[in-house]
Amino acid sequence: MVKEDALYEQGKGKKGMNRKDRGERHGFDGGNSKKTISGRTNDQSVAGRKFSKHQSTSASQTAHVRKQVDPEMAKYFSEVSNLFESDGVDIEERSVICSNALEETRGKELELATDYILSHTMQTLLEGCDVDHLCGFLQSCAEDFPSIAMDRSGSHVAETAIKSLAKLLEDNDVYSVVEETLTILCKVVVTNPVDLMCSCYGSHVLRSLLCICKGVKIDSDFHVTKSSTVLAERLNLTASRVDRDYSHLQQGFPDLLKFLMSGMIKRTRKEIKTLQVDQFGSLVLQTALKLLAGNDEELLHAIPILLGCNKEAILEGNYIKMDIVRDVVKLMKEPAFSHLMEVILEVAPEVLYNEMFTKVFKNSLFELSSHHCGNFVIQALISHARCQDQMELIWEELGPKFAVLLEMGRSGVIASLIASSQRLHSHEHKCCQALTAAVCSANESPRFIVPRILFLDNYFFCEDKSNWNWPSGVRMHVMGSLILQAVFRYQSEYIQPYVTSITSMETDHVLEVVKDRGGARVVEAFLTSNASGKLKRRLVMKLRGHFGELSMHSSGSFTVEKCFTVGNLSLREAIVTELVAVQSELSKTKQGPYLIRKLDVDRFAAQPDQWRSKLASKQTAYDEFYATFGSGEAKPLKNEGFLADISKHSSHPKDLKEMRKEIDNHLSSGVPFLSTSGFKSKPKKADQHSRKHPETSVDYNITQVKNKNLNKRKSHAGSDNVAAVGKMTENVGWSKELDQSVSKKGKKRERKDAQLNTSKKKLKA
Repeated sequence: MVKEDALYEQGKGKKGMNRKDRGERHGFDGGNSKKTISGRTNDQSVAGRKFSKHQSTSASQTAHVRKQVDPEMAKYFSEVSNLFESDGVDIEERSVICSNALEETRGKELELATDYILSHTMQTLLEGCDVDHLCGFLQSCAEDFPSIAMDRSGSHVAETAIKSLAKLLEDNDVYSVVEETLTILCKVVVTNPVDLMCSCYGSHVLRSLLCICKGVKIDSDFHVTKSSTVLAERLNLTASRVDRDYSHLQQGFPDLLKFLMSGMIKRTRKEIKTLQVDQFGSLVLQTALKLLAGNDEELLHAIPILLGCNKEAILEGNYIKMDIVRDVVKLMKEPAFSHLMEVILEVAPEVLYNEMFTKVFKNSLFELSSHHCGNFVIQALISHARCQDQMELIWEELGPKFAVLLEMGRSGVIASLIASSQRLHSHEHKCCQALTAAVCSANESPRFIVPRILFLDNYFFCEDKSNWNWPSGVRMHVMGSLILQAVFRYQSEYIQPYVTSITSMETDHVLEVVKDRGGARVVEAFLTSNASGKLKRRLVMKLRGHFGELSMHSSGSFTVEKCFTVGNLSLREAIVTELVAVQSELSKTKQGPYLIRKLDVDRFAAQPDQWRSKLASKQTAYDEFYATFGSGEAKPLKNEGFLADISKHSSHPKDLKEMRKEIDNHLSSGVPFLSTSGFKSKPKKADQHSRKHPETSVDYNITQVKNKNLNKRKSHAGSDNVAAVGKMTENVGWSKELDQSVSKKGKKRERKDAQLNTSKKKLKA
């Protein structure tokens, strides 16, 4: 308890110190530590101080005496530059000039590439030359490539050359010559990779070299990962990098990637403590690990070494020795290593992840969650939890700490925990209850829950929380809104307090929420949740009179569309009426034309009765669909608009979306839904025939069998039927199949009628 109190005070004291975003942040909560120019904290570890010494030594070793470019050579390249700037050269001439100019650089590549002015001309030449001269340039300067890459100007030249190689690889005929060139460069790089990895310029070049060996775009998320991308992955909004399909990648050089990665690991093993805490070295290792994702053999060899394990332990199959655990935990509080550890957890094979979870993280989750750097590692750990047993261990340590973590500003840990509970279907109800208890005491009304989470920091920073009020004009908490979006993806029985809270908000507050980007997403999440349509419309009704205003905002237009979807006929008409009033202004906005077309505003403005008729047709179509294929437990309610309670049906959302499109297409094309022509026209003929020949009972029997089969289908659970329909939709369209089926029945019926007529004539004869 004493230890936890100390951690709480430590975290609380730093909750306002958000970590600086360097474009590589892999988590939710920012946290600025006091950094020096090199990017490390002032309270540097021993390893950090060793690195500073190493860096100054390596810098003095790699610094070269810059030779002055020959005046005649400088004049020549200046003339070439002026020629290109004059735009008097066509494409074919440009390629020839670039190739000829590059031939003049032989033996002088280092001086020209590192010259501040002439380096720009070199970039132009490398972008415009053919593959032979480009590869010739790189092979000629291969020995000086590390020096060029670590130079302020030369690094741009080196990256331009690699990007040009990647572009030329679109032509398969150049594969062999490019492979030869890259092989020469990789052999030079692995002789001394540490200096290149720790250079602020060279690290970028090395990462580009790794990307081209893999066959990915150099400016892809392998090279630079946006925090929003990682955020979406951790909240289950997009597939993780490991699960994505990269079959569209261009042809790479897998053997070269393996050679480069293994060479880097081998040469840097003695300097691994330096790379663990170095900002730029960490970035190179992160890129390398991302590119190796899915290659378990290479990862099982590389990751233990990066954690500080010795080779003997790895060979024994015991990837992590207990004697390094405390060192690893301490390193996770360093900015550079915490970034690296996030990627390690993302790409680690299951066997290694399980061992890290048990040996390194168990009993240290709250300690790391309390730290301004370590909490990002815990977010990654939770987001990549493999099974419910691991979720149980996470819950034991962090479940009772929701309120403490939120007060320390570690809302990202809570968001990761909620998202993982949904992904693994574990502790879902407990997460909802714990979050409720963290922001609302047992004797308080649940109506405070949503407002307090929307203004998470504002509420927890308030000294007198019992008298906290809605802070008008304050931007809503980004992570708080994301947490609420995740909560509304739970089953309806788990989120009743949240539903009560959002539906009981005052009208002015609801409007303010919808005008905020994050708040609007919360409202949309509620409108697409499993809550009842009646409760959803209760919230939508509070926005009446403001739909026109909201539609003019890029974020509000999505909310208006969601409101229209859940509304009944009268509410939809009220929404479109408000849009008609601002139609001219709305059509000029970016999102306006789509919204006008989606809600059919033009038709309503010109022919309101026809608009209502079309809407009623859709209502009938959906009712027929759910009556035939929907679950018997989730029939459409009479007082609710169609699709107002869509989430109650057991259909898969993706299949349902396809079915909705199919229905809309049939309605717009004039083709009757569910083969109404087949159901109505054929029976009419049968009725007429039966009146002429009372003794004929074939039609009646067929209809009886058909109704019996239909009732039997309706009595079953809707999931199997909907799955079958989804499969039919994917192949040829389910409505077309029904049309053909009914048509065949009609033809059989006619043949039987003809047989009856023939037999009757014979009897009369």
